[in-house]
Amino acid sequence: MAIAVLINAIHKVARGGKYVSAALAEKLAFYLEKDNETALHETLSDREYQVMCLIASGKTVKEIGEELALSVKTVSTYRARILEKMQMKNNAALTFYAVKQGLVG
Repeated sequence: MAIAVLINAIHKVARGGKYVSAALAEKLAFYLEKDNETALHETLSDREYQVMCLIASGKTVKEIGEELALSVKTVSTYRARILEKMQMKNNAALTFYAVKQGLVG
């Protein structure tokens, strides 16, 4: 049976398709289901979440740095990580998300 599966996989890939084993498909389905249940902000560390809320509340990077005793560069690094993890492009998208989720007033 393993030979038949291998031959089918080779034919599919040769035709330009993609082959995914049944075991991998099950893992992917589980992962996707899990991701859909997790809110984007729940993937952030505590500090990233704190910085996100301050950005969404309208604070500047300098103000956030002063409030949290962090350098502007460190706050900017957190901001970049937050945007990447949440797949957002700018502070406006972040603020919209935070308001929609009820994370800021």
